[in-house]
Amino acid sequence: MRLDKYLCDMGAGTHSQVKQKIRKGLITVEGETVLRPEYQVEPEQKVCVEGEPFTYTEMEYYMLNKPAGCVSARTDEHCRTVLELLPKKKRKDLFPVGRLDKDTEGLLLITNDGKLAHLLLSPKRHVDKTYEARIQGQVTREHVKAFQEGLDIGEERLTLSAVLEILNSGEISQVRVTIQEGKFHQIKRMFQAVGCEVLYLKRLSMGSLTLDESLKPGEYRFLTEAELAKLKLEVGVEG
Repeated sequence: MRLDKYLCDMGAGTHSQVKQKIRKGLITVEGETVLRPEYQVEPEQKVCVEGEPFTYTEMEYYMLNKPAGCVSARTDEHCRTVLELLPKKKRKDLFPVGRLDKDTEGLLLITNDGKLAHLLLSPKRHVDKTYEARIQGQVTREHVKAFQEGLDIGEERLTLSAVLEILNSGEISQVRVTIQEGKFHQIKRMFQAVGCEVLYLKRLSMGSLTLDESLKPGEYRFLTEAELAKLKLEVGVEG
């Protein structure tokens, strides 16, 4: 691929910044200075920017324990984004797979694998997403039944059948919810539909991918090869 594209993909700067670095003689390939942005480079070759080595990575997969207070977006003018929590990332084209509300915590997959993301989010795939929630109001078996049958949250259709597990019922209830959709504020709207309010929400899993509880809010790590392989197998992605 072109040297300037290689460097842009790896976050060495904007396209104009990268070109300027190349023309200033700040880039070497296999120890030789290269002055042409269009120079063809192979991913396995050793590329350095001002003496700092860059290793090309085509795809990156991160598990983030999203903290409350940041938004699930690539950029935002007013709030900190989840991508700002990944200082060691290489790719500049990463994005969060699905959105968690600003005040929602928990599992968030961040990658640049568009195909995998599309399949995980596709309504046709019915990928389970499990959340832990603290609810204002007593959650009962009637609520469990209503979640199973589908709720009117102001959309054209009722929500798909969801599993509501009561962990503790009282003035403040503790529950676990599994849904197969990802509508805007869906869980909050589902509880509103039965006269309750979500006080706290945390995503625990998405398909076979489960939040590593050793990750504190704001911490992240690479997906393991086993986690990635299982996730791809689940949605039918080869390789």
